[in-house]
Amino acid sequence: MTDASLSPASTADAPICRLRMESIHKRFGATQALAGVDLEVSAGEVLALVGENGAGKSTLMKVLSGAYTPDEGRMWLDGQPYHPTDPMAARRAGVAMIYQELSLARHLSVMENIMLGIEPHRGPLMDWRKTRQIAADAMVQIGRPDIPLTIPVGRLSIAEQQLVEIARATALGSKVVVLDEPTSSLTSHDIAGLFRLIRRLRDQGHAIIYISHFLEEVRAISNRFVVLRDGRSVGGGITADAEIDRIISLMVGRKVEDLYPRSHHEPGEVLLTVRNLAGEKKPAKASLELHRGEVLGIAGLVGGGRTELLRAIFGLDAVAAGDVKVGVVTGGTASPAIRWRQGMGMLSEDRKVEGLAVGLSIADNLTLSRLGWLVRPSEIQAIARQWITKLNIRCAGPGQPVVDLSGGNQQKVAIARLLYHGVDILLLDEPTRGIDVGSKAEIYRLIDELAKTGKAVIVVSSYLPELMGICDRIAVMCRGHLHPAKATSTVTEESIMLEATGAAA
Repeated sequence: MTDASLSPASTADAPICRLRMESIHKRFGATQALAGVDLEVSAGEVLALVGENGAGKSTLMKVLSGAYTPDEGRMWLDGQPYHPTDPMAARRAGVAMIYQELSLARHLSVMENIMLGIEPHRGPLMDWRKTRQIAADAMVQIGRPDIPLTIPVGRLSIAEQQLVEIARATALGSKVVVLDEPTSSLTSHDIAGLFRLIRRLRDQGHAIIYISHFLEEVRAISNRFVVLRDGRSVGGGITADAEIDRIISLMVGRKVEDLYPRSHHEPGEVLLTVRNLAGEKKPAKASLELHRGEVLGIAGLVGGGRTELLRAIFGLDAVAAGDVKVGVVTGGTASPAIRWRQGMGMLSEDRKVEGLAVGLSIADNLTLSRLGWLVRPSEIQAIARQWITKLNIRCAGPGQPVVDLSGGNQQKVAIARLLYHGVDILLLDEPTRGIDVGSKAEIYRLIDELAKTGKAVIVVSSYLPELMGICDRIAVMCRGHLHPAKATSTVTEESIMLEATGAAA
């Protein structure tokens, strides 16, 4: 990459252009990951970078962070040519990356994590007094001097760990802070706190690049947005002036008529009855009825017991009290194998650990738990092709390893496995977490179609617009207790949050 002979043009009245990336190209073999991307972000601005999985966001940020060297293109930081040789060089230049998977040493203290790699020394010895002062100043700058500097990071909440990452960025004198899917594991309370911090950093003159699949968050926190599609910048503008439908259309390359399709569902007989169910820790007490042909949403805060409820119903976690009735069969305790035979399947929130064997092929993932040993490979391939077509799984074929698929297509494989087993009851825990908006729309349409064809679906989600958009009824979980389900038409996001926090009368 060649240096520019002139820095980017600016005017006295215009905001200071903190970062400029011009015509960035990056190819991996035959794949053109970036094809001439332009991006600018000013001091005191939050720029949202959005796009489907595979659009080029991660590759562009790896170029910015020094992890990749672009094949073509130029970059400037505060008007000076910028071409980092590695991530540490980028950090020293003032570019900080805060990834979804935090890069902290959990056994080290807050102070040690903030100063890792930039520890001041006095002669051959570490200057602990200066180390503490810099770390303390960084925590003051992000507005959280109350977090003890000496506590091991592993003892902090996920939200607090994220704050330590951001404090480390400020301690290094960051000019550009990139936040990659920062809210995926946060509660609504923690998200509000993160947004306050982002605005604080913005007001201090930092340039913020915010990457998220949650477009409501993008509208709430960003000044401008840029959309990537197929490795190109395809549009953008002032966030406040843009409708979400327009942003989605730019992302997927077509008009999305209805992100949350919900047909008229005619509930049938009760397929699942849960009475006063309690686990060893959670849930504390939960009762529900699930009808054939309906989608029931379970809302609540992270840690409220939603996942534990599904695991107890499916037999993954021990049941301390209560009953689960599937069809006409009643019992408080059952194994997943029994639930499979009763026509129930569960999709875990952690698809890569519990939902899929990511090292195996699509065909193996779809069929391994049902087919016997004497089935011909050609039959397995034919079955897999049927489900690939039915669920529109974008892949090279049945033999492609699941690990090579996008998050949305991995999720479709996991759902296809349940359907191939012929289950009537589907327990879906965070079915769209970490996947792009186009894939979300396809998952929503699939859930709607399942209900129309007589399946019964429970959806656990932290994303309230999702539950409001696809569910017929919603039940709220608070501190391990499941409140009675209500028709979605009778509740609001505000009323759900009041129940979830225990503030409802």
